[in-house]
Amino acid sequence: MHLYNIMYVVLYSIPKGLGYLTIMAPRNFLCMRGNFLFGSRGWMIRFPAKILFKLVSFRLYSVKCGNTDSESSENEELLNNLLKMGVDVDMAKKRQPGVFNRMGTKEQDLKMFLLSKGASKEVIASIISRYPRAITRTPESLSERWDLWRRIMTSDLEIINILERSPESFFRSINNLNLENNIKFLYSVGLTHKCLCRLLTNAPRTFSNSLDLNKQMIELLQEVCLSLGHNEPRDFVGKIIFKNPFILIQSTKRVKTNIEFLQSTFNLNNEQLLILLCGPGAKILDLSNDYVSRNYTNIKEKLFSLGCTEEEVHRFILSYPDVVFLGEKKFNDKIDCLIEENISVSQIIENPRILDSSISTLKSRIKELVNAGYNFSTSNITLLSWSQKRYKAKLKKLNTEQNIVLGN
Repeated sequence: MHLYNIMYVVLYSIPKGLGYLTIMAPRNFLCMRGNFLFGSRGWMIRFPAKILFKLVSFRLYSVKCGNTDSESSENEELLNNLLKMGVDVDMAKKRQPGVFNRMGTKEQDLKMFLLSKGASKEVIASIISRYPRAITRTPESLSERWDLWRRIMTSDLEIINILERSPESFFRSINNLNLENNIKFLYSVGLTHKCLCRLLTNAPRTFSNSLDLNKQMIELLQEVCLSLGHNEPRDFVGKIIFKNPFILIQSTKRVKTNIEFLQSTFNLNNEQLLILLCGPGAKILDLSNDYVSRNYTNIKEKLFSLGCTEEEVHRFILSYPDVVFLGEKKFNDKIDCLIEENISVSQIIENPRILDSSISTLKSRIKELVNAGYNFSTSNITLLSWSQKRYKAKLKKLNTEQNIVLGN
C-alpha cells in the first residue's frame, strides 16, 4: 500500500473531569488531546467529553486522503495487447473494468484458441470488447467447454456465430460440470437435438442454470401436462420449450400463474388450454404476470370502446396471443391509426397479425395500395403484414393492372 496522503487518528480515553475534547490536524495529521491546541494551523472541533467516555485507549485508525488514479493499477501490458488486437478498450472498460487490474490474463491464449476454431480477428476483438472477462478463461477450460457445446451444435462455425452475437453465453460460466449435467438431463427428458440447438442459440443462459432449477421447471410442465389429461409429458414439454426457448430461465411461479390466468380469463377447458400451450400461447408464459394482465385489460377496454363484444375480444387474442406483447400505448396507437385509415375493427379482429407492423409501415402501405386502386372495404387487409419482398411484388402487380385499365 502507498504511504502517501495518510492521516492517523489517535484516540485516548478521556478523563471524566474534562468537559471537552479538542481535535486538531496540523498539516497531515489529525491528533486528539483533551483541552489542548498544538499550533495555530490546526483544525479544532470541540465535543462534550461524555460522548466519548467509553472510547478504548490507543485505538489506531488510518484514513486515505485524496483521489487515487484508478488507471495507475491497470495492467499496461494487457492494454497494449488488446489495442494491438483491435479491441475497443473503452467499451471493455465500461462493461467489466475489473479485468484491467488483473495480472496473468490470457488474451493471447484466447486469440489462438478462437482462431483455431475459425473465428476472424475482427470477431475475436468484438467478443473481448463486449465481454472482456473472456480473457481470464484458461485454454483447458475453453477446450472442455467447446467440446460440450459441440455435443449440441453441429459445427465450430455455429458456435462462433453464437459467440459473435452473445459472447456472454459461452464465457459467463466456468462451471463445465454443471453444463454437462444440464445437457444430459435435457436430453433425458425427451428434448431433441434440434430443440437443444434452439435453446443454445436463443437462450444459452439455460445451460448456466443450476441443474435443480431446470429440473423444477421441467417437473412443473410435466405436472401441468398430466393435470390437463395429456399422457405424453415428454412430447408436451418438448413442444413448449421449442416454441418458447426462454421458459427455462424464468421462475416456475411466473409460468404457473400465467397458465392459471389463461385458463380462468378465457374460460378454457383442459383440451383448449392444452392446444393453446402447445401452440402460440407458449410464447407468453414467461412474461411478467402484471404485464400480461395489464395488456389484456387494455386490449379489452380499447376494443370494447369500438363496439366489440367480450367473445370477439377473446377470439382476437386467442387467435394471435402475440398481441399481448404490445404495450398499452403501442396497441392503442396502432388501432387508432388503422381506424383513421378506414380499416374497420372487424377487419382488425379477423387479421390481428397486421399489428406486427409499425405505424409508419401501415400508413405508407395503405397509401400506396389506395393509390394503386386497392379497395380495403372489399378486399383482404392481410397484405399489410406481408414481408417487404412479397408486398413489393404485389404492389407492382397492382400498379401494372391499374395502368392497363387506365390505358397507360
